[in-house]
Amino acid sequence: MNTIIEQAERRTFLKTTSGMVAGLALGGSITEAMAKAAGSPAYNIPLGVYAAYDKAEFLRKSGCSYIEESVAGFLIPEGGDAGYEKNLQQLKSEHFPIKSYVILLPASLKTLGPEANHEAILQRTETVLKRAKECGSQFVVFGSGASRIIPEGFDRAKAKAQHIELTQKMAPLAEKYGVTIAVEPLNRGETNFINSLAEGVEIVDAVKSPRVKLLCDIYHMLKEDEPASEIVKYGKHIVHCHIAEKEKRTPPGVKGDDFRAYLGALKKIGYKGGLSIECFVYTDFEKEAKRGVEVLKQQLSEV
Repeated sequence: MNTIIEQAERRTFLKTTSGMVAGLALGGSITEAMAKAAGSPAYNIPLGVYAAYDKAEFLRKSGCSYIEESVAGFLIPEGGDAGYEKNLQQLKSEHFPIKSYVILLPASLKTLGPEANHEAILQRTETVLKRAKECGSQFVVFGSGASRIIPEGFDRAKAKAQHIELTQKMAPLAEKYGVTIAVEPLNRGETNFINSLAEGVEIVDAVKSPRVKLLCDIYHMLKEDEPASEIVKYGKHIVHCHIAEKEKRTPPGVKGDDFRAYLGALKKIGYKGGLSIECFVYTDFEKEAKRGVEVLKQQLSEV
């Protein structure tokens, strides 16, 4: 009996040490090699989907940890204050969290250029942040590409200064309500200003507020051919993430995009925040959203 046990232990030892040797041969440390040999736990982060809140129960059953809504759809709806109160009551009865809100500003409110309207933007932003706090939400996404397009012939340095000045005025409001504004770089098909993580960090660094941070949108990074290594470079600023397939902004699993390089970069920085599928057009929402969550979980387990 002892001989059989000894042989089994020896096989286990050889298997473990061979894995360590392989890891060291690839340039890893002894600690990393031991972790790989032992089998590291799968990378897991909270997943969500951008959708109307009436999809909350479906997304809960589909494996999501939260839902992502829009400012105009939930916090400042067409129904005005009464519409918002109705939404708030639905949130309280469903008990499914809204982590974040997209599209802070409509195209009519300009952050820069000759038609910049900071006063109206700040009024709207305070209402949004106040209500986001009431809803127990963490983030408001500051993308709003149509609001920040630099007009042709307008001085780019002046436009940047205007946008930074506005964001600096937003910061105390975010701090007051304890909700973080996540600056979102967008691809050049949507706007001509803040098109990379590096440019987003310029805004964050200029504002210098614990409540103004960076959003990483893997879809926009793919459109801009921005490498996954940029996530590692600017990881300390990233608080929230979006994702969609590159060609037509479809959910993961429709075209079959491989996101593992970007997910691996998130793992490398120790990112534990949310990852939201953010798409605006579905052929079949329930089928594609559920499949998207499944594909993301699978790819996360492989990084």
